[in-house]
Amino acid sequence: MGVTHHGRTQRLDLADPTLREWECTVLAADPEQGIVLDRSAFYPGGGGQPPDHGVLLWQGVQTRIVGTRKGDDLYLLPAEGDPLPPPGTAVTGALEDERRSLLMRTHSGLHVLCGVVFRDFGALVTGGNMEPGEARMDFNLPQVPPDFKASLEDLVNAEVVADRAIEVRVLPRAEALAIPDIVRTQTNLIPPDEQEVRIVDITGLDVQADGGTHVAATAQIGKVQVVKVESKGKANRRVRIRLMA
Repeated sequence: MGVTHHGRTQRLDLADPTLREWECTVLAADPEQGIVLDRSAFYPGGGGQPPDHGVLLWQGVQTRIVGTRKGDDLYLLPAEGDPLPPPGTAVTGALEDERRSLLMRTHSGLHVLCGVVFRDFGALVTGGNMEPGEARMDFNLPQVPPDFKASLEDLVNAEVVADRAIEVRVLPRAEALAIPDIVRTQTNLIPPDEQEVRIVDITGLDVQADGGTHVAATAQIGKVQVVKVESKGKANRRVRIRLMA
């Protein structure tokens, strides 16, 4: 997944995560493969963040987009039975705002969680997943301190209230990998052929390579509830969080 393009598609989602509607042109459309646009703000999924949903509007017709498929191109998957805009058609793309916005808050909340656990407990991430408004993250944490769940929730929400800026930048691979602790997972997930690395920086808390969409500051995440801490093996702990309305 490229930083600016995926195949023939320009990645508007990474350039401006607040974009919800845009004009574009259909490059390919196939009921089996999906729809390819020249420009797209649909996040295609990856790094635990699910893909966006939305619609394509064209000539008085609506095509619902319910998923994506990544291959040589970025394919948008239409809802079953919806019409396909022919190649060359000018269309308006529009994201489902509530889903995307909640996923952005959730993803940023996971980065705050990751930053706090790494800073205060020295643990690396071993896995994670998210849905709108709730998520889990696994850590290599052999020893769980007393009152870990309650103290972790307090620590995370202190960083939310601090309203730390969340900044995104793209660096050459060598420069990015020279940043201490830029990879917060036990396994380096940056593809070896990726020459540019996208960095998400929660100012003063967490800096790591990441390909997802985020809010602009931690206060936009809202209150975080640590729902459960589970043991997933001798040294692995799973932390489940939920965003409060």
